[in-house]
Amino acid sequence: MAIEIKAPTFPESVADGTIATWHKKPGEAVKRDELIVDIETDKVVLEVLAEADGVLGAIIANEGDTVLSNQVLGSIEAGSAAAAPAAAAPAVAASAPAAAPAAGGEDPIAAPAARQLAEENGINLASIKGTGKDGRVTKEDVVAAVEAKKNAPAAAPAKAAAPAAAAPVFAAGDRTEKRVPMTRVRATVAKRLVEAQSNMAMLTTFNEVDMTEVMALRSKYKDLFEKSHNGVRLGFMSFFVKAATEALKRFPAVNASIDGSDIVYHGYADVGVAVSSDRGLVVPVLRNAELMSLAEIEGGIAGFGKKARDGKLTIDEMTGGTFTITNGGTFGSMMSTPIVNPPQAAILGMHNIIQRPMAINGQVVIRPMMYLALSYDHRLIDGKEAVTFLVTIKNLLEDPARLLLDI
Repeated sequence: MAIEIKAPTFPESVADGTIATWHKKPGEAVKRDELIVDIETDKVVLEVLAEADGVLGAIIANEGDTVLSNQVLGSIEAGSAAAAPAAAAPAVAASAPAAAPAAGGEDPIAAPAARQLAEENGINLASIKGTGKDGRVTKEDVVAAVEAKKNAPAAAPAKAAAPAAAAPVFAAGDRTEKRVPMTRVRATVAKRLVEAQSNMAMLTTFNEVDMTEVMALRSKYKDLFEKSHNGVRLGFMSFFVKAATEALKRFPAVNASIDGSDIVYHGYADVGVAVSSDRGLVVPVLRNAELMSLAEIEGGIAGFGKKARDGKLTIDEMTGGTFTITNGGTFGSMMSTPIVNPPQAAILGMHNIIQRPMAINGQVVIRPMMYLALSYDHRLIDGKEAVTFLVTIKNLLEDPARLLLDI
């Protein structure tokens, strides 16, 4: 029985998608819920899973083809006996030759300590040739198998989140050229950035922040923080998100957007956090960031980062946002002018922390300094408002107690 492979139902904000990768070829065996094809949209990569065991039949939509919501991509011959045999799993090598499983499927004779050690390390006792009396598997036999397993080559991951259009590597003096198509994510980012430059009265204001207090606070409590919050690590981004949400409360125009001839003010702060991935820059959103604790912010960002690397971000996680923060400092950037993500009105740029001499109370001292950049839509936000907004973030970070005291 043939089962159709269909594209998923795309959200209203996604018109179509492009077949990125077929993970199976016609005639190859597939298992239920196994990944068989990736569809790249303007925002995320969607995975299509097999609905039944069987064999991949005809492929209708090839890699690079544009497909619509619920379009038929191919078929699976469910339950077909012609399925190609699955590749045998590599056996775990041991220092002694592996013995065949006990006759009749009987459990091999093993010492209790050996049996427990094998269970703890996921070792099949039947694969170990016992060196004890009457073929008994000893603890030493299991230890040897565990060591062999550790030294065995790691299995390849089921799915590598490789870039769809990785930059080619050329030999020195090679005058060849290679043309590769833009990924949909890259093309969409490019289009939106050009639109932002063309349709906004964009301006950038700069300031600098002394990170001494935040760094001291983080250094003092990072171990206790991680222990108290189930492994969530305390970084700098949570302080910036908290400072930004507090500043957005005081300057609602920075958290607003323009819709035609109207200004839309948002009573919440959905903060987008720019994350670099193999497929380009993505901006997942922390919903109601103004209500989140430092631990919730850090946990959310860490989760987004992992999903971005694995290509698992959903469209809902990438949609919306009233304000964005981007951190070029992670790559060593000292200063930049970030581009606003429409329909938002502003974006905050963080940069590298540099030890610099500063004049403090008439004395020259070395302080960890960071340049901040706020790009904003001048149609909606006045210069005074933008500068004061950035100064507010600076003050909150230089004296983090203000975040607790709401002052």
